Amino acid sequence: MSTMTLERAVMMFAGAMTLLSAALAASVSPWWLLLTAFVGLNQVQSSVTGFCPAAIVMRRAGLQPACAVQSAPLAR
Repeated sequence: MSTMTLERAVMMFAGAMTLLSAALAASVSPWWLLLTAFVGLNQVQSSVTGFCPAAIVMRRAGLQPACAVQSAPLAR
């Protein structure tokens, strides 16, 4: 079994938030689609700038990045 890396945890978190907001939009209120939009915009922003608030929090929590990302300047 492979260990959980920072990148995998960020992708899992984004996917879980997207699924949760879609379920809440279907069952509670369509306003929950704003959370889906926020998650999507954050993913686009992160891919362009390299800055991801969730990754910062998860790294402080002890998750380690994969080897290829350790040298990236904005991953620190």
